[in-house]
Order: sequence, then C-alpha cells, then structure tokens
Amino acid sequence: MEQEFPVVLERSPAQADALTLEAWQQGGKWFRYDGHAIFSRMEGQGEDLVLVHGYPTASWDWSRLWPLLVPHHRVLTLDLLGFGFSDKPPHHKYCIEDQADLMQGWLEGLGVCEAHLLVHDYGCSVAQELLAREQEGLLPFRIASVCFLNGALFPEVHRPLLIQKLLVGPMGGLVSRGLSRRTFDSQFRRLFGGRHWPSQAELDDFWQLLTYNNGRGILHRLIRFMEERRCHRNRWVSALLKADQPIKVIYGRSDPISGVAMCRRFQELDANVDSLALRRVGHYPHYEAPVEVFEAYQAFRQQRD
Repeated sequence: MEQEFPVVLERSPAQADALTLEAWQQGGKWFRYDGHAIFSRMEGQGEDLVLVHGYPTASWDWSRLWPLLVPHHRVLTLDLLGFGFSDKPPHHKYCIEDQADLMQGWLEGLGVCEAHLLVHDYGCSVAQELLAREQEGLLPFRIASVCFLNGALFPEVHRPLLIQKLLVGPMGGLVSRGLSRRTFDSQFRRLFGGRHWPSQAELDDFWQLLTYNNGRGILHRLIRFMEERRCHRNRWVSALLKADQPIKVIYGRSDPISGVAMCRRFQELDANVDSLALRRVGHYPHYEAPVEVFEAYQAFRQQRD
C-alpha cells in the first residue's frame, strides 16, 4: 500500500544540526580494504543501522539525516571504494559484488551480528546483493530490515540522465575526464524536486567529493553498475521479492530517473509492498527532506519492532 506525505516545510533541527563537509571528514576514520584506504563514520548507540550511499556522491549525502538518526541507533556508514574520501584506484574493476564484499567484511570485522539497512541508489544494488547472499547462507550477520530510497531496483524502468548515458558509452573515459563543473551543476540540479535546491556552497561540496583524489577520472568505471543491474537482474530482483525481512520504500515522486516508475513496478510484482511517496522531492530524499524521511523511517521501525 502506498502512502503519500503532504508538502511541509522542513523543521529547523535538521538544518541547524546538519554537518559541514569538513566536520563530516574530521569525524570519520579510515581502515584498509584490499590495500585501499576506506573512509567510514559511526556514531550513536542501540541497534546497528547501516547507511549505504549512491552514485556519484558519497556518505556525506546522509549528513542532514545523520543527527536525527544518531540519538536512536548506532549508525554506521562508509564511502564505497572509488567514492568520496575513500581511495579511487584508477584501473580498478569496480563492481557491486566487490562493494558488497567491502560492506560484508567491514561489518563482520566490527562484530555486527544483526543490521538494519537504509540504502540509496547505488547502495540499493549493494543491499540486493547482500540479501541474495543471506538467502544463500553466505552472510555472517543477519539483515533485520531494509529501507530503500530512490534507486533502480528494477533496471527495466530506470531512466538515466544524458550524462549517465554518455559515461556508460564507448566514449565514457573522455566524458569522465572532461566533465566540467558547469555540466555537473546542471545535471545534478535536475535530480532535485524543488523542496530543497542545493545551494552553490552545497554544490561546491558535492563537486569536491566527486573530484577528490582524481575521482572525476573514474566516473565511467563506477557507472558500469548500470550494466551490472541488467546482467544480475534476476538474482537481485529475486532476492528482493523473496526477502522475509520487513521492507520499506521511501521515495521522492519528482525523481526523473528512479521515482514513480520504480515504485509502480515494485507494486506490480508485490502488491503488498510498503511504500511512501514524498511530494516535490527528487532523487535525494534524505538530503532534500531529512525530517520527513526520518519520521517515516522511525514509524517503519516502530511498526515492525
């Protein structure tokens, strides 16, 4: 059953407590994975809540939601390999399975026995791979619940932006290395729904994360996940539909690439899917409307506990 939140103004606590990019980095820690440095953050107490970010951004996407979650959960997140403040090896063969290995090894190393997942975009595919592994008896911890934000759970209804089509094409390397700040700002703004347009300062931060450690040069390598979604469609969709954990979808209706069509497809395959639509919110609901996402997520958890 789909619900819809009315348009409301964001309350001030989320604004006042939002973490700057500098504070986000200073509050993090690095660990080694397969010889690479990975940036991570963890804070709070209680049940483990793991946040997995999307493409082409980083864990800082969660910075406006983070201060709302921390009083209620032990919140854990990282920059996946090739993203944000983590290493970005230029010739690495980036893939979802490798990122799932990273997440699995990190959580196992932390001694996590049970985790709730809150995931977005690229992170949705990582979560689907982890669900498949759990169903195969290959995961050393239990996934207690999954909340999906906007992401291409079903590749057949995904509508990539022009820049994404160019990056995944035969000239992707040139497009990646030649990506200008002006093009980035123009394409990135299209993903937002009007509730919270990114300011110039915020765009500066997103651009800094993307270009940090020569990240612009590997965008065409990272975006190969779009082809992976098609190749692994049956495995990942099957894992989603077979999951016995509580599943929630919170999504922005104004997302041009994976919003309404994604949720409708989910409802076609599972009429009982628990979903919530956010009006005038685009592809980044946790950044555009953190208070609404927090309230919807807490209601989901309380309902299921």
